Amino acid sequence: MPRMMLAALLAVSSLGAAIPAPFPTDHRTMTKTISYAEMTAFLAAVTRPGLITVTEEGRSHQGRQLLLVRLNRGGAKARFRVLYYAQQHGDEVAGKDALLTLIRDIAQRPELLPEDVDLYLMPMLNPDGAEAHRRLNGAGEDLNRDHLLLAQPETQTLHRVARRIRPHLAVDSHEFGRDGKDYTSRGWEAWPMITMDAANHPLIPDYLKAAGLEAVAAAAPLQRKAGHTYARYSVGGPPPDDELRPSTPEVDDGRNGLGTLGALSFIIEAGVRHRAKDPQADLGARVDGYRILYRHLLGDRAWRDRVFKLSERARREPLPPFIATNTFWANLGGKATSVKVVETATGRVLEVPTANVMTDLVVKGSVPTPRAYAIEPALAGRFRPVLEAQGLRYETLIAPRRARVERVRLLRLEEPYDELYQRYKDRQIVERQAPADLDLPEGTLIVPLDQDLARRAIQVLEPCLLYGLYGYPGFRESAKPGALLPVSRLF
Repeated sequence: MPRMMLAALLAVSSLGAAIPAPFPTDHRTMTKTISYAEMTAFLAAVTRPGLITVTEEGRSHQGRQLLLVRLNRGGAKARFRVLYYAQQHGDEVAGKDALLTLIRDIAQRPELLPEDVDLYLMPMLNPDGAEAHRRLNGAGEDLNRDHLLLAQPETQTLHRVARRIRPHLAVDSHEFGRDGKDYTSRGWEAWPMITMDAANHPLIPDYLKAAGLEAVAAAAPLQRKAGHTYARYSVGGPPPDDELRPSTPEVDDGRNGLGTLGALSFIIEAGVRHRAKDPQADLGARVDGYRILYRHLLGDRAWRDRVFKLSERARREPLPPFIATNTFWANLGGKATSVKVVETATGRVLEVPTANVMTDLVVKGSVPTPRAYAIEPALAGRFRPVLEAQGLRYETLIAPRRARVERVRLLRLEEPYDELYQRYKDRQIVERQAPADLDLPEGTLIVPLDQDLARRAIQVLEPCLLYGLYGYPGFRESAKPGALLPVSRLF
């Protein structure tokens, strides 16, 4: 994209008054987030035939609309498909607000949208949580931990849209607390105002992950020029003693969930001062940081062509011969890193040296990739809704079938948080049985891995994964310690 066009989109629109909007002309002055009612009214007003369409793709748990905005001025020439979605957590607002300001700008100046870009936006994925200003949806569930089961209507809708669009680029939009008690107890707050990271699941091809990290690094000078503090997104505690690492490599979040569909997939998190008198006082700055990253990821034509090719290649990539089942973050060689924090009393930026920044993903266990999975008939009714929500192809046996079967026994579910490896609870510790030729009974579900969504099938069904279905209610009851799991591996 020409540099002038990029600058124009990031700048304040001089035509802001032309379209009624529930936010100021200069997005950088925003101090109030946009409500569900304001959003729906704005989207109804901003619709433009041949440029902006708004469709209802589903309903939330409490019946609110889940809206998809499509911006396209190139018609069939717009082959680079992009999906940005926001507010999975109802109290995390800046991504949604940034998307709505971008819609307004493109409505006023269509030339800001490249003709080769087919842009899809879901600004408010959790309207129930947004209205209640809480993290969870109307059913009390964390949507960003529902990308494995897809038990909630909001995540079902997102994945249904993503499978239909098959985006080449996807972004999940969140916020984090800069002033958590682990920092404030030291007189600090977290340094970055805006952060980003790429998908990292082991089944995502390395070339796609490398392109993601390249984009993460390349965003730094853009944010610095705008006066925003920026870093790669990480989780953990403050330096020097606590571990800092990239986000989970598991598949139950949107970033890795959509990354497995072949998208170059990211998470963006803006930093909020929750303990401030008015946490939204700097909303405009967070929105601005978001807009810079949204635009940066669209890039120029050469970048889009490159991502297009990488994404299409990933969708054709054969499955690897082995599946990583046990991974953790480490610091190979004990590299020292300086982590920035802000001293709240003075506003000074401190650089704290530490060897506890863990950015190397270590594979500690793996198993051979099977050709299919078999689900025993007694549990078919429990698994079928998950398979259908994920769009997975399966067969129900109408007669017994002979197959080479590897059964897996659950030894235990480890519930405590693992302090040593900084791992979450509900780790599945299993034991593989020797493969044997067995008759699979009538009613068995067969999920083959010669299908388009094979990587999703592995992430959902592989019984040897350290984290999987059996830590979830409804499936935990089907996995008793010492018993064979209901999903077998077929060779």
